[in-house]
Amino acid sequence: AAALARGSSARATAATAMNHTSSRSHAIFTIHVQHTGPASGPASGASSDITRAKMHLVDLAGSERAKRTKAEGQRLKEGIQINKGLLALGNVISALGDDK
Repeated sequence: AAALARGSSARATAATAMNHTSSRSHAIFTIHVQHTGPASGPASGASSDITRAKMHLVDLAGSERAKRTKAEGQRLKEGIQINKGLLALGNVISALGDDK
């Protein structure tokens, strides 16, 4: 929980016309879990069963419409970069789902 709070506090935020505190960045928090179970198989020389899992918690900055946020200057540039990143991510996800 401390690592998640530390990462969250480091995220870039700024006010827009739509949100008092708008996330200007994406965040990915990955949890790795490993369970080592008792050995299976013949009693002599058997190795432990290891189960591993990984979970990604992802919080993406929201898509922005410049007219609605009334963004100017730096906020407008950030919004453009956020939207480009979301478009690229959407393209990657679409490509992963395509039959090849």
